[in-house]
Amino acid sequence: MIKKAVIPIGGEATRLRPLTIETSKGLVRLLNKPILEHSILSLARDGVEEVYLGVKGYVNYTTLFDYFREGYWLKKKYGLEKEVRIRYMPRYESTTNGDAVWYTMHYYGIREPVVVIQGDNIYQLNIGEMYEWHRKKGAFMTIALQPVDDVTGFGVAKIDDDYRIEYFVEKPSPEEAPSNLANTGIYILSKDFWSFLEDEWAAEMREERKLDFGGDIIPALIEHGYAVYGYPMKGYWFDIGTPERYLRAAMYLLHHLSPEDMEAVEITRDVYMQGKSEMSERLRRRIREMIKRGELLVEGKVLLGRHISIGKGTALEDAIIDNYSMVGKSCEILHSVVMDRVKLGNNVRIMNSIIGRHVEIGDNVRIVNSVIGDNAIISDNVRMYNVKIWPHEFVEKGATLEHYTVRHMAPKR
Repeated sequence: MIKKAVIPIGGEATRLRPLTIETSKGLVRLLNKPILEHSILSLARDGVEEVYLGVKGYVNYTTLFDYFREGYWLKKKYGLEKEVRIRYMPRYESTTNGDAVWYTMHYYGIREPVVVIQGDNIYQLNIGEMYEWHRKKGAFMTIALQPVDDVTGFGVAKIDDDYRIEYFVEKPSPEEAPSNLANTGIYILSKDFWSFLEDEWAAEMREERKLDFGGDIIPALIEHGYAVYGYPMKGYWFDIGTPERYLRAAMYLLHHLSPEDMEAVEITRDVYMQGKSEMSERLRRRIREMIKRGELLVEGKVLLGRHISIGKGTALEDAIIDNYSMVGKSCEILHSVVMDRVKLGNNVRIMNSIIGRHVEIGDNVRIVNSVIGDNAIISDNVRMYNVKIWPHEFVEKGATLEHYTVRHMAPKR
């Protein structure tokens, strides 16, 4: 059984901005908790006891450490059988994801099989079953592969009848892709994995730290005859690298996870509410009565967090509203995510959009296909179409913005 996991978290996650301007991509909230918390919980339930975060940069480290600390609290929160210990890569300017994994394992003296996952991925996978596959194949490295409709931006593998990878190319054009099997960034590494760096052919990779898994390591291992195998994923997998992919993942999970998986109670058909306290139960009764009286209209599926409030005449369709958020009267939230501690005025329409944390939105506002960064203020009567707003920005009353980004200088990471 795999007991240790390494999660490289580097870079600035520029494609996911403005949600990642001031926080690590692993802490972006999905279904009302951080992305990385989903992954660590899944690992813990599969028997992983130690998680090593290969963090690079000030924002990544400080925000992750301040939230997760050593991870011991996860056992009590989720009723786990064993504690999960979280450790962090010391300050090291890693060049790639593989470099971060190599340094972390070297620093902590890890000499046993490990699982590697990516900090911005959401997946459904049994690590124990994947490790058994890896062991039975006698693999040096095993890569979880997922069929995709569009290979753009992914590493792609060609396999033989035994699932051994014959050829691998990083981010090919659709015309050049050898298959539709995408590299998910989920790996099982054998206990002596990094021994390949001692080979003469790997001297340049070692000296110049060319250790990107997809761009350098995997193609080189295959070329030099190492047993690199694919593992067929059976569950879902999302690379949440852009706002569009984030929203797609959120909607898929909303429609496919059980209430238990969302830590919620189904208060009426397809409406789920989180919270366990007596106050949460009173809120559930109030929301249920609003729906019965027609004061709150619901279509599709809806997830509501703790300590929220919703005004009369509001309509929700395929919507996620996070903890402590306040929604005014006669609002519409359609196919969108509203994160925690957001305040919406009256007659606000939000469609295909993501509203960041602690945002304030005035009355009579329209937001379509847009992303609003944390702590932004949107005044009354604003119209936004295909807009990105950086954190802490102010949009004045009556403004109309189309295909526009309101930004300030991003902090140095």
